[in-house]
Amino acid sequence: MFIFGSLGIIVALGLIYYIQYHCSYFLTYKESGKRRIALAERLRKLPLSFFSHKDLTDMTHVIMNDATAIEQSFSHFMPNFYGSMLSTIIVMIPIFITDWRMGLASLWVVPVSILIVFASRKAQNYFNRKKDKANLELQNNVQECIETIKDLKATNSEKEYMNKIKTNVRLVEKFHIQSELGVALFVVTAQMILKFGIATTALVGSILLIGGSLDMMIFFMFLLLVSRFYEPMATALQNLAAINSTFLNIERMNEFYNCPIQTGKDSFIPKNYDITFDDVKFGYDKDESVINGVSFTAKQGEVTALVGPSGCGKSTISKLCSRFWDVDKGAIKLGGEVIKNIDPECLLKNYSIVFQDVNLFNNTIMENIRIGRKDATDEEVKGAAKKANCDEFVSKLPDGYNTYIGENGAELSGGERQRISIARALLKDAPIVLLDEATASLDAENETIVQEAISNATKGKTVIVIAHRMRTIENADKVIVLNEGKVVEEGNPQELIKKNGQFTKMVSLQKESANFNI
Repeated sequence: MFIFGSLGIIVALGLIYYIQYHCSYFLTYKESGKRRIALAERLRKLPLSFFSHKDLTDMTHVIMNDATAIEQSFSHFMPNFYGSMLSTIIVMIPIFITDWRMGLASLWVVPVSILIVFASRKAQNYFNRKKDKANLELQNNVQECIETIKDLKATNSEKEYMNKIKTNVRLVEKFHIQSELGVALFVVTAQMILKFGIATTALVGSILLIGGSLDMMIFFMFLLLVSRFYEPMATALQNLAAINSTFLNIERMNEFYNCPIQTGKDSFIPKNYDITFDDVKFGYDKDESVINGVSFTAKQGEVTALVGPSGCGKSTISKLCSRFWDVDKGAIKLGGEVIKNIDPECLLKNYSIVFQDVNLFNNTIMENIRIGRKDATDEEVKGAAKKANCDEFVSKLPDGYNTYIGENGAELSGGERQRISIARALLKDAPIVLLDEATASLDAENETIVQEAISNATKGKTVIVIAHRMRTIENADKVIVLNEGKVVEEGNPQELIKKNGQFTKMVSLQKESANFNI
C-alpha cells in the first residue's frame, strides 16, 4: 500500500506541475504566437503613410522583441509576482489575527516598497526608450553596412563606417548600464526598506514585551517569521520592476493599433475601368503638398502616360490610384466609384503593377513570378516569363526556373530582376496596368521586345505608364505632363509637340542627350 500510495502522490505531483507549466508557459507561448500574427495582420491593413514614418528594423523589433518581452512577462514575472503577493496576503491574515500591533510593525514595509517600485515606471520608461533608440540605430547601421558593403569597399570607407558602428556599440553599452542602474536605484531602495521591517518588529515587540502586553513566544515567533518573510518579497519587487518595463513594449505595440486602417466594401464590380482624378490634393506630410489639384481621366483601352521632371508627383499618382495612400482632398474614381470606399485588397485585385524598385523573394524564379497569380500552373508561369523575355537568362541558369535567386534577387542583374517583375504583372492579367519605369533597367534590344509583349498583353485594359524615356510613350493615347504636382499639359504626343510647350522641350533635351558622346 505504501508503494502504491507513493506512486499516487508522485503522479498527482507530476499532474499538478504539468498543469502549472501548461498554464504558465504553453498557453503564454500560444498567445504570443497569436499576438505576432495579429500584429502582422494589422500591418497588412495599415496605409503606407504609417510605414513612411517607421523603418523596417523598428517594426521587426516590435513584432519580435517586444512580443517576446511581453511573453516573458506573462510566463515568468507576473506569475511569480502575483504568487508572492497572494502568499503574502495569506500570511498577513493570521499575523493580524494573532496581534495587529506586531502585524503593523512587521508588514508596513511591504506596501511602501511596492509603491516605490511601482512609482519607478516613468523613470524606467525614460531609460528604456534611450536604450531602445540606441539598439535600433545600431541594428540599422549594421544592416546598412551589410547591404552597402560594395559601395563602402569601392570608396575605401569601411574604416570610417566601422568607427561609426563602434560609436553605436559604446552608446548601447552606456544606455544599457544607465537603464540597469536606473531600475536598481528603485529596487534596491525598496529592498532596503524591507529590512527596516525587522528593526521595527524587534523594537515594537521589545516595548510590548516590557509593558507585559506581549507573550515571549509570540515575540520570538514574529522575529522568526520576518527573518524569512522578506526574502521572497525582495524577489517579487524585482519581478514588479520587470513588469513595469513591459509597459513600454505595450506602448510600442499600440502604435500599430492606434493608426486607423483602410477599410471599404469587400466586393466591387465596376461598370468600366476608367480611372478619374478629380481635383486631387495630397502630401506625405501635412505641411508639404506633393499633388496640387490634379484632374484627368485614364480611359479603359487607352495608354495614359505620366511625364515630367523628377519629383513632380508621377509615382505618387500611380500609388494614389491603387490606394496605397488616401488623398487629402478631391477624389479618385474607378468606374465612377470613389476608391476610398473600396477595401484595398478588393481594389488591388483589379491592378497589375510593375514598380520602379523591384522587390523579389529568396525563392525560385518560378515562385517569384507565381506571386502574380498563386493558382497559376507552371506552364502559365513560363508563358508569362517568355513574354517578358525571361527565357534568355533563365535558360543559362543551372536549375532553370527552379533556381534560387538569393535575397531580393541578389543573384540577378537589375534588368533580369525587372523582367521577372514584368512577368508577374503579365501573369496576373488584371484589367488595370500600372507601369512605373517598367523598362528602365533594360537595354534597347530587350526594351523593344518587352515593350511589344506589354503592348500585346494590355490591349483593352486601362494602362498608366510612368516614363522618362520619350520613346517609351511615343505610342501613348494620352500624355499627362506634370510639374510641381500640377497638370501643365495634356493630349496625345503629336498634339503636345505642336504646342511647343514643356513636352516639346523634354523631347528635345532627350534627343540632345542621346547624341552626346564622351
